[in-house]
Amino acid sequence: MIPSDPKQVKQICFDRIDIPDVNTLAVARKHGAYAFLPTVLKEFTAAKIVDEMKLSGLRGRGGAGFPTGLKWSFVPRNTGKPTYLLCNADEGEPGTFKDRDIMRFDPHLLIEGMIMAGFALNVRDAYIYVRGEFLHEANVMNEAIREAYAANLLGENILGSGYSMHLTVHRGAGAYICGEETALIESLEGKPGRPRFKPPFPAVEGFYRCPTVVNNVETLATVPAILEHGGAWHAAIGVPNNTGCKIFSVSGHVNKPGNYEVPMGTSLKTLIEEYCGGLQHGSVPKVVIPGGSSTPWLTAEHYEAPLTYDGMIKAGSMLGSGAIIVMDETADLIAVTRRLAHFYAHESCGQCTPCREGTGWLERIMIRVENGQACAEDIQVLSDAATHMAGRTICALADGAAAPILSMLKHFPDEVRARALGKAA
Repeated sequence: MIPSDPKQVKQICFDRIDIPDVNTLAVARKHGAYAFLPTVLKEFTAAKIVDEMKLSGLRGRGGAGFPTGLKWSFVPRNTGKPTYLLCNADEGEPGTFKDRDIMRFDPHLLIEGMIMAGFALNVRDAYIYVRGEFLHEANVMNEAIREAYAANLLGENILGSGYSMHLTVHRGAGAYICGEETALIESLEGKPGRPRFKPPFPAVEGFYRCPTVVNNVETLATVPAILEHGGAWHAAIGVPNNTGCKIFSVSGHVNKPGNYEVPMGTSLKTLIEEYCGGLQHGSVPKVVIPGGSSTPWLTAEHYEAPLTYDGMIKAGSMLGSGAIIVMDETADLIAVTRRLAHFYAHESCGQCTPCREGTGWLERIMIRVENGQACAEDIQVLSDAATHMAGRTICALADGAAAPILSMLKHFPDEVRARALGKAA
């Protein structure tokens, strides 16, 4: 059980994750699942829930870090239209695999969080948009939803409270772009997954042009603990403006890669050395990508930076989805960058010219650089293209595509030039 003393809290979303068969309703309920739900449905008001979420300081765990309670407060009431809750489980950011574990090991935590969020937002129909490749996770979620319906935890008049909510799993088709909330909405409506212009924002005009809240899996899975223990309890975990715990997906040249949930404010060095068993070769990483492949790289000088939204910005990067990719001196950073350039060129939806054309340029030039067949002009074009495509598109995919290119050129210009001109050792 999660401690009531915030100073003792080490995990929130992963509190039950190691319990055998906790994906089943019977085992999950033995370990606290849905225990506080009747109290929320019968004693809390929507306003109280939103206030507790604001007090908690919880920031969205999908990447943007926008305050969850504030996001919920933007939803207009009494519009005459239905309000929808969408769970973004389209986990496609390279290096990220945290939401997948929540869904396959503790699906009832996510369902409970969605019921509570739905109650606060007066939602009758909610959806979980699952990445198309996550067939097993979608099956686990569907079985958990079936169990919840059978126990009157979903459907009409939940637990005799008078509140009704229906929950549906929708599998995507493998498009990275659908992780962007408006592209997700377009896809859920049966259209090609392409981002929309904003405003209007989804809270006002989202799914079928109705008020809509889109939250990440980890964000919604944190809601039950906040409402049970209180917003002030959650605000006391972590550090100011970066409260609670956060799941970090760590991969690369570490001895124990995996998902680790730690209080916000834990240093990058502590996470890598104390939780992940240190690096495979050497003592200090050459490069760390701290928030998924779309975030700027950090080098050894930032090894002790705190894992917070503010701390990563100060270090020159972003916390993003919390996907930490660690690379030591053995990494071929040119090859890594070329592979990432291919990923973004492949995943661009093609709607915006700077992204559609720019990602292709970056990939083609990086192929020449990797093979030692580039010239000095190519390096300049690479820099110019990455610089000028960022910030000029509807969504941030172009910015994400530019990040590894600009990071490589910033931190390792001599290596790039030597490799590009065929002079690498």
